[in-house]
Amino acid sequence: MHLPVLLNEAIDALVIKADGVYVDGTFGRGGHSRLILSRLGNKGRLIAFDKDLAAIEAAAQIDDERFSIRHSSYVKIREELRALKVEGVDGVLLDLGVSSSQLDEGARGFSFRLAGPLDMRMNTSCGETAAEWLNSVPESQLEEVIRNYGEERHAKQIARVIVMARARQPITTTIQLAEIVAAVVRKGGHQWEAKQHPATRTFQAIRIHLNQELEELSLTLPQCVDLLNPRGRLVVISFHSLEDRIVKRFMRTEASSDTLPRKIPLRDKEVKELSHQRLRIIGRALRPGAREIAVNPRARSAVMRVAERIMINE
Repeated sequence: MHLPVLLNEAIDALVIKADGVYVDGTFGRGGHSRLILSRLGNKGRLIAFDKDLAAIEAAAQIDDERFSIRHSSYVKIREELRALKVEGVDGVLLDLGVSSSQLDEGARGFSFRLAGPLDMRMNTSCGETAAEWLNSVPESQLEEVIRNYGEERHAKQIARVIVMARARQPITTTIQLAEIVAAVVRKGGHQWEAKQHPATRTFQAIRIHLNQELEELSLTLPQCVDLLNPRGRLVVISFHSLEDRIVKRFMRTEASSDTLPRKIPLRDKEVKELSHQRLRIIGRALRPGAREIAVNPRARSAVMRVAERIMINE
């Protein structure tokens, strides 16, 4: 069963208005969406997105005229909302990364612990599988992906051994890849975190690259701010340091007025008109508590950040 991380905290942060319009950019199995719906009034509206066909099937169980879901990435949020004739929203929630249900299904290929084909696509209806990419990518690019997206110190050695292994036999399963990577780490006498499998970072890197997760996040965040109504909230839950870095920098930039000229005396009204500031950061980054982590250990790396849309005249 999928356990939504920071469930109540995330929905509280949206400050739901009964008649508001909200977006759940990553429906998953609907935990966050269901709680949003429970707080909406009859005139409220929730639009969800997900690339995963299994998530679309799960969403079909919600029989509520206030709810609709789009089989699409949140990177198309502006385009999809325009098609629905929605000009502005009162809140956007993005719960990033891979869900527990995806990890726990061996056939999806996300887990190094479960036997299955090397797929790793969020949207299984299109695109290149992890196996197809892994067996054709140049060694230098493979090393770059593992280093940059997995933050793996041993990227060079891992890439070299993967290329050698695939020359003997195509790498097509999760167990094959996990054993190849683990052997590299252990043979070199390298240390890894006690709670982390040695193939964790490599699997993570390939998944992030294959699904263009960081690129899509970077393109989506500005669209969210454009769509937010005054006082609308953007709530983002990240599970990876690279994701959180993008979110943190984006929110800080949008909340900054450092671009204002400092040597020219300006009246308050002129300062506000010249400011590029569009967001106000709400509170500090929030992490799950010990009780939630005990129930759901996968929550331990989660970080939630919240920002609110402001207007020039505020």
